[in-house]
Amino acid sequence: MKNTLLRSYWLLLVGLLALRPGLGLAQTTTTPTTETFETGTKTTYPTGVVTLSTGDWTFDDALLGTDPTDQKNGAQAVRVEQQGRVTMNFYLPDGASLVTVQHALTGNDAGSAWELWAQSQYCSCNNWTKVGATVLTTSSSLQTAAFSVSLPGAVRFELRKVSGGAARLNFDDFTVTPYVTNPGSATPDNDHIALGNPSNAKPDVNFPTNYLLEKYQYKLSYNRDQGKPNWVSWHLDASWVGSAPRQDDFRPDSTLPAGWYRVLATDYVGTGFDRGHNCPSADRTNSIRNNSVTFLMSNMMPQAPNNNQQTWANLENYTRTFLGANEVYVIAGSYGVGGTGSNGTYTTIAGGKITVPSNTWKVIVILPVGNNDALRVNANTRIIAVDMPNSNAINLNWGTYRTSVDAIEAATGYDLLSDLPAAVQAVVEAKVDAGPTN
Repeated sequence: MKNTLLRSYWLLLVGLLALRPGLGLAQTTTTPTTETFETGTKTTYPTGVVTLSTGDWTFDDALLGTDPTDQKNGAQAVRVEQQGRVTMNFYLPDGASLVTVQHALTGNDAGSAWELWAQSQYCSCNNWTKVGATVLTTSSSLQTAAFSVSLPGAVRFELRKVSGGAARLNFDDFTVTPYVTNPGSATPDNDHIALGNPSNAKPDVNFPTNYLLEKYQYKLSYNRDQGKPNWVSWHLDASWVGSAPRQDDFRPDSTLPAGWYRVLATDYVGTGFDRGHNCPSADRTNSIRNNSVTFLMSNMMPQAPNNNQQTWANLENYTRTFLGANEVYVIAGSYGVGGTGSNGTYTTIAGGKITVPSNTWKVIVILPVGNNDALRVNANTRIIAVDMPNSNAINLNWGTYRTSVDAIEAATGYDLLSDLPAAVQAVVEAKVDAGPTN
């Protein structure tokens, strides 16, 4: 969700980007942006800038091919060789939910692999992040590769050839579907709240106990008065998991509104409670930046060590076993007052600035990889819901704490999975999972 203030803020940011030398800004659009590569001219491989219909692109080991051996729609297409790259020199201000690219071998050349990379201004990071899986091109006719992106705010893309040496590839018809967040409009696949905003949180300072924070890595409802999230929601698929090391850079969240207390990493020290992740570090290891964002204190809750390090962690690990053939939506949070850590029972820590919850809860929705995510949930979809005591005396078997989504809604007052069809909600929210636990 976006209100007018947030929308204006991001448009101001991307507007300022247009003033940076060599880095322009595409016109704001609410419809897909397609680059057909039919305009512009570049006939050699050395690095150069080409003006196309969407804006300026940098071609490196790449040209615009017009030969009969070039696979193309129309008169020309991109042709890359070696470690060729084709890069947008501008940001698309409305983000992206889906990117499609047509690709083929040039002539009778051998197969090559390539990747899509993104740079998002929304998350204030200057690094590039790989999107989805590496694609191996083996066909001499144009094929379409689709990437679920789910990036709000200004974003730009780069195509990278990563194998095949002198073997050549063609790219054509590069299309970006904007990120959709307007109320009443369709929620894109892989949005972190594609299955619903449980508390109707808003990015508005007039909602200090239900303030929506939208990260690239997850979304959450923050409670200023409790110094912790009400809930955190995130989409997880294999593209989020890689080899980036755990950063352990716990720190205040500077994006909270001015004047709000920003929980410090040291506020938990000596309390007997862990800085417990809602969205886990291990769910965001595809880049150092993405892992680092999970260590913002706005993603933490005071968690009894045995809850955090054993029962909760075991469930986190089990959730990741589904990746590959499946994608997972997770909503996690806490409620109540009073938990028992290693130093005894407390209702608050940090001089009353942080509420210690009595319970931690989580809802996990498991889907095969695909599209139209909310519409693919049906009565047979496996949904795991747990409600755990925030106590060091907790049972180490997370399966002991399975419950229904309905029961968590009754305890929290939230409307979970609210974007599912009503008939499906009625069935899946009443069930208690009986599947395996490892």
